[in-house]
Amino acid sequence: MPIKPFRPLTPSQRFTSLSKHEGLSKKRPERALTEPKPKTGGRNAYGRITSRHRGGGHKQLYRIVDFRRDILDMPARVQALEYDPNRTAHLALVAYANGEKRYILAPKGLSVGDSIFASNKASLNDYNVGNNFPLEIIPASTRLHCVELIPGRGAQIARSAGAGLELVAVENGRATIKMPSGELRYVNPKCRATIGEIGNGDHGNQSLGKAGRSRWLGIRPTVRGVAMNPVDHPNGGGQGKSKGGGGRQQLVSPWGQLAKGFPTRRRSKSSNTQIIVHHNGRKPRGQK
Repeated sequence: MPIKPFRPLTPSQRFTSLSKHEGLSKKRPERALTEPKPKTGGRNAYGRITSRHRGGGHKQLYRIVDFRRDILDMPARVQALEYDPNRTAHLALVAYANGEKRYILAPKGLSVGDSIFASNKASLNDYNVGNNFPLEIIPASTRLHCVELIPGRGAQIARSAGAGLELVAVENGRATIKMPSGELRYVNPKCRATIGEIGNGDHGNQSLGKAGRSRWLGIRPTVRGVAMNPVDHPNGGGQGKSKGGGGRQQLVSPWGQLAKGFPTRRRSKSSNTQIIVHHNGRKPRGQK
């Protein structure tokens, strides 16, 4: 979607640029495919804040998205492209030949009236945007999105606006994919993937323009740690302005987690064995 600037009639409009949302339906979402989404304010079942800077915001309905694509060998026609307040990507409402309707993430290039399908077999002319197949029958160098990590679980990789990854090869019973971050990893070749890239790639180029628009999205203000007192943050305190409580220690979170350059992925994570090259170009420990 192209970015729309605004005439600077007010101070906030001077800095506002938003997606135009051209071609999106203005009707209400499909009622059978929605469910309530209660607000948590970032709090868990005990009332403790586990995710900071959340609260308020407009009411939202959750759209039930089909990440499994388990209706096979049946064509579906795209009825509408819709905005989804719960994610950066847009949705496509598709109706199958048997009358069932589902939401899928709208890939770049998909239009109202197009026909898509999911299958376990494909011919050379079937690798069109929006079609869904197992990795083992997709040609190498194909751009993909909504890729499974475990067969049958549903898509987990490349689901945000503009995201897409590349299928490098399928050999020796393993599929090699190149993630949006640049990471190379193995995936089970029976995992399903959708052809193309996610649409709405200009989402990251938006400028909200004012603090109020962040509050509409449920984002509360963020206070810097160096502006706090020592009791509230490890970087707080000090006489006057100081970087990190009067000393020169590294920036950390309120719980002591290093903020810059520290690997947050656990070394004991079982899926580490499936990584060939990390996003920073380094190979996993023990590999040559």
